[in-house]
Amino acid sequence: MIINKHPLLSLPLLLTLLLSHSTSTLSQSPASSPTPTPTTPTSSSSPAPSPSSPPPTDIIRILKKASGFTTLIRLLQTTQVSTQINSQLLNSNGGLTLFAPNDNAFSSLKPGFLNSLNDQQKNELIQFHLLPTYVSVSNFDTLSNPVRTQAGENPDRLALNITSSGGNQVNMTTGIVNVTLGGTVYTDHQLAVYQVDKVLLPRDFFEAKTPAPAPAPEKSKGSKKKSAESNATPADDGGVESDAICVKQWHVMWVFATGLVAAFAW
Repeated sequence: MIINKHPLLSLPLLLTLLLSHSTSTLSQSPASSPTPTPTTPTSSSSPAPSPSSPPPTDIIRILKKASGFTTLIRLLQTTQVSTQINSQLLNSNGGLTLFAPNDNAFSSLKPGFLNSLNDQQKNELIQFHLLPTYVSVSNFDTLSNPVRTQAGENPDRLALNITSSGGNQVNMTTGIVNVTLGGTVYTDHQLAVYQVDKVLLPRDFFEAKTPAPAPAPEKSKGSKKKSAESNATPADDGGVESDAICVKQWHVMWVFATGLVAAFAW
């Protein structure tokens, strides 16, 4: 008896085929698309901040930083010249030059001198230490004497003469004091501040001013009339007398002529 064994042998083979088919089907399925990575939005880069502009020039801050100018600082503030200087530096291109007496220079003045000055004279004293242009140390020999200051242009009462030997030494004279330029306190090519060993005293403070002529007193009307009568000249009297003589002569001649006419009539 012959037994057919083919179906029993084909069962494992069938399972193997089915398993391999499933595996190949799974392997051939499309791959899932990768999950997109979220992109972080890039913010536009802000411009770099511009460097801050330097603060405006302040003469008081400069002198305080240098130290030793307490009296000058007080005068600049009380006369309001410090405000004037800062304003000029902002609104003009010519610059300024300040001769800065230190505290020792002011202490060498005659006791009570500053207190004897009125407000106008104190202002003139500070303005006399200011040149209306920027002058570097090497350019003092280019100035023409007398040098004009902000106190005025009177060459007799406000004269300031400056001499320089190539910028090595700068000397000044006002006719009252002789001053030597010290070191540079500050310079920025617009403002120059130089220390001086004495206070610049203008001759205007020490020379007597010529008083204005007093007006002549007015004369009263009565006095003028009397003066006119008293000032009558003898020539006027002579003229009156001559007129009277002429009248008499004409009268005599008229009477004589009348007599002659009457005589001929008879």
